[in-house]
Amino acid sequence: MSGYILAIDQGTTSSRAIVFDGDMKVAGIGQKEFTQHYPASGWVEHDPEEIWDSVLWSVKTALKKARLTAGEIAAIGITNQRETVIVWDRATGKPIHNAIVWQDRRTASVCAKLKKDGLEAKFARKTGLLLDPYFSGTKIAWLLDKVKGARRRAEKGELLAGTIDSFLIWRLTGGQAHVTDATNASRTLVYNIETNAWDQELLDILRIPAAMLPEVKDCAADFGITEKSLFGAEIPILGVAGDQQAATIGQACFEPGMMKSTYGTGCFALLNTGERLVRSKNRLLTTIAYRLDGKTTYALEGSIFIAGAAVQWLRDGIKVIGKAEHSGTLAAEADDTQQVYLVPAFVGLGAPHWDADARGAIFGLTRNSGPAEFARAALESVAFQTNDLLVAMKKDWKDGSAKKTVLRVDGGMVASDWTMQRLADLLDAPVDRPTILETTALGAAWLAGSRAGVWPKAAKFAKAWALDRRFEPAMDDRARRAKLAGWTDAVKRTLS
Repeated sequence: MSGYILAIDQGTTSSRAIVFDGDMKVAGIGQKEFTQHYPASGWVEHDPEEIWDSVLWSVKTALKKARLTAGEIAAIGITNQRETVIVWDRATGKPIHNAIVWQDRRTASVCAKLKKDGLEAKFARKTGLLLDPYFSGTKIAWLLDKVKGARRRAEKGELLAGTIDSFLIWRLTGGQAHVTDATNASRTLVYNIETNAWDQELLDILRIPAAMLPEVKDCAADFGITEKSLFGAEIPILGVAGDQQAATIGQACFEPGMMKSTYGTGCFALLNTGERLVRSKNRLLTTIAYRLDGKTTYALEGSIFIAGAAVQWLRDGIKVIGKAEHSGTLAAEADDTQQVYLVPAFVGLGAPHWDADARGAIFGLTRNSGPAEFARAALESVAFQTNDLLVAMKKDWKDGSAKKTVLRVDGGMVASDWTMQRLADLLDAPVDRPTILETTALGAAWLAGSRAGVWPKAAKFAKAWALDRRFEPAMDDRARRAKLAGWTDAVKRTLS
């Protein structure tokens, strides 16, 4: 069998398809952006049909660039933006509404009521999550309540619900498979991560019919076979993981104590805690890192809603940069005598604050503040937020038998040397950037390739991980402490 694996990486702003060869090297890439819809303040939606079209285009483009036919692909691995949900017609496959995106805050009042009713502890105990509009469950409930006739149709078994991976698999298999994996299920607010099953009590609270939801499988499993008419040959789908868990796998963080941080639209840091389900006392999330051969590996996760999106705001919102990649160069020109703080709470604050009502703010402006200071503030905000996560993780994770935490980074922002150096400086810890930055897609590809028997098992795959550059902290300790104290003060002023 061919060693070629196709990874579908369905992200927040674009869909990508990457063909990897038998040596786990990139052979071809297709990528297509799609429209972001903002129908109301704090609301974010995607058109599922546009996502579907972008995925098809990206797959065909990647195959063409790799000079391969579908028949030469051993398997497909899928990774996706988590928590984004779609409800669609079981008979036609047509969505009843736009997808509600993970960034969307429309269910903040629902979450607030559930908290007021004293239910957050129950949800946290069973799912490892907090009551926040970030997660999928309240989004599904909103669709059933607000789309005319949806609840009645759902109760009659006419509608299906799922995260993006489920919708894509349903479409790819011609409606033959309604499935998901344990990592995506663990982000829905209705999946019990101890029993590894949908939780009927939580479903009842949110009034979600269990029959709508997909079958939950291991991350490496038989998810279905694509229709021949789509790409010219049938291809088995053998791997699925939510994007942050896929990146954890792609970074080969298989040992307890290993940590990865991905810098894309948001920033998501996961710390592998092994078979031990660590309950956070510092408002982090407990989640499933991956489930292989029926064995669950857990993680602590810190979720930052705005990372690369702050740079997009500089470019598209206030137009102080022409291209995102210019931000690091501009930040390096900032006046060292000024300390401008950007708290990018554009859609609220994630871990460890979890304040859905907080909004963005800038502190420390002077008459001399300009584009360079704004760029530095945006990039430093990512490092400051990462430090908040790392501090919380260290408080929760006290396993002396584990290795010293290893921070491996990936995502679009890590290409900036300035940003990674500032990250190491403010964390006061080394930051490792791998040679392969396509770690999310690589993780999904490894799941499929290992399941197909054409790629190595975990231990050998981990040995293939290679370092591009290690960034060592170089900032004076007094300066670092002063910066962190200023950030803490800025956040306190921003919290609702």
